Amino acid sequence: MRDRRSLSKVTDDAPDRDEVLDCVAAAGRVADHSSLEPWRIIEIRGAARERLGRALNKAEGRKGVSSKALRAPLVLAVVTCRRKSKVPRWEQEAVASGVAHMLSLALDDAGWGVFWRTGSATRTKAVAKAHGLAKNEELLGWLYVGGKPNRARPPRPKRIDPERFVSPMPGGPRAR
Repeated sequence: MRDRRSLSKVTDDAPDRDEVLDCVAAAGRVADHSSLEPWRIIEIRGAARERLGRALNKAEGRKGVSSKALRAPLVLAVVTCRRKSKVPRWEQEAVASGVAHMLSLALDDAGWGVFWRTGSATRTKAVAKAHGLAKNEELLGWLYVGGKPNRARPPRPKRIDPERFVSPMPGGPRAR
């Protein structure tokens, strides 16, 4: 996890379906209140990427195929599927987001380059129609997946200072 990086440029190599299914099985272990499984993944390869590209352009009022959909040989659409439950909508979306992140970690760990893309077209009618979404479903975004390119120099790892993000509850004792 410490070495994971988003790779916006990937090669034309891609995991096969069995490898994708293996990674999805791992990602599906995310914490899920009431075990609703309020998510699904849509696998987009080959000519299906062009259909996605046309939908992206249509959502933005343009014609033709958006090159955004062609930037990786495999695009995995992450969909939240709202279930009737006491579990609130935001929590169901959080589960689907968790799956997306766990899936990106699993793919990275398997040696693939991954980039999570969202944008204004994510929740448009044209894009929803292209993905065949039901009324209870919304697109969270796409994981673009491909081979990791050879780099002349290794990337510098991004490190965070955890002290910036962890604080005690107000009014309580400071942990040490």
